[in-house]
Amino acid sequence: MNRRKSLAAAAAATSLAVVLAGCSTKGGEPAGSTDKAGIKTGPGITKDKISVGVLTDLSGPVAPLGKSALQAEQLYLKQVNAAGGVCGRTVDLVVRDHGYDVQKAVSAYAEIEPQIAALGQLSGSGQTAALLDGIEKDKLQSIQIGASGTVLGKPHLRLMASTYDINMVNGVGFLVKASKLKKGDKVGHVYIEGEYGGNAAEGARFAAKKAGLTLVAQTVKPTDKDLTAQVTALRAAGVKAIVFSGVPAQTASLVGVAAATGLKVPVLASAPAYVPQLLATPAKQALEKMLYVASPWPALSVDEPSVKKLVDDYTKAYPKDPVNQAAQAGNGAGALLVGTLKAACEAKDLSRDGISKALRGLTAYSDGFHEPQDFSDPTKASSTKTYIVQPAAGLPGGLKQIQGAAEDPALAEYLAAHGN
Repeated sequence: MNRRKSLAAAAAATSLAVVLAGCSTKGGEPAGSTDKAGIKTGPGITKDKISVGVLTDLSGPVAPLGKSALQAEQLYLKQVNAAGGVCGRTVDLVVRDHGYDVQKAVSAYAEIEPQIAALGQLSGSGQTAALLDGIEKDKLQSIQIGASGTVLGKPHLRLMASTYDINMVNGVGFLVKASKLKKGDKVGHVYIEGEYGGNAAEGARFAAKKAGLTLVAQTVKPTDKDLTAQVTALRAAGVKAIVFSGVPAQTASLVGVAAATGLKVPVLASAPAYVPQLLATPAKQALEKMLYVASPWPALSVDEPSVKKLVDDYTKAYPKDPVNQAAQAGNGAGALLVGTLKAACEAKDLSRDGISKALRGLTAYSDGFHEPQDFSDPTKASSTKTYIVQPAAGLPGGLKQIQGAAEDPALAEYLAAHGN
């Protein structure tokens, strides 16, 4: 499958030989144990606790997103535990910060793996790719809140909602119609190096080719903050729009510099490129006029009970931190984790195998944010729909919804070509 070609090199670079197999007794029962209620247990499971890992970025380039996702999942599990927990046990998170660094993620995984029953939140496409072999060897069911299609196909890793490439195919389809782009038009293509940007770029290239557009590519590194050079090159090329997959600090630079230099064209960004804090920067006005976001999540300003509850709960719990779409991902990860653990408990199997089987049994799962998702096939994204949202000051999450969950007609061809 094309989307997984880059995995071998990333996985080979890791050193996970030091990771112990799932028979460790640290933080839980040995594999194959059974509790007094006749429920199979394993690592991370004690008589009163289920320990679940979190590997995320709390200090690197996407820390604002990582912090929000973690806080939202912690808040969700706090509410679940207050109501009695799962299977007579509290669900506790074992958190480690990888700072968006692959080797730190590898080391953190090796440290916490023997102590946990599952990974309830795993962020960073490159970090995830580096851990895939270890996750499969340890049979550790993991929920990734990023959305790189390059990691599809692994039985013990599941993504929530649509992937970066799917969102770009759908998003470019929207952009062509909304901006009235024509065949032969040049479109800037700025993307971050690595699994995230590479996967988004794959979808963007397909969609551009289908629409007859010419992409003018510019790559950036996760640590780049000033995109003046990239904007200058795109302006000289005469692009009519820009497709962007980067981190939030780069979004402000890209859109702000473009507007200031007269390149006032629509910009379509991947979801990780936006946080509401950008509306407090000098680029605010340009962001509200020029930026669209192709997101796997609806805007937090929509009139839906589950969305309103998240916004209210999060705002009360963390009044100094503006709620953003990463909080939806964290809340969604917590809900999917709890739903999986409950299903495993009903099957009387909280072993790692039992947890994985329980997740694959969720064929019409609803978290209150999306249409029902199907987690039965790890080779496919659980959803193929994309929301189009746009920055808007004063609204929850700093976004308004432009288009609800939709799928571009070209997507079926893209998925078929990639084995989906």
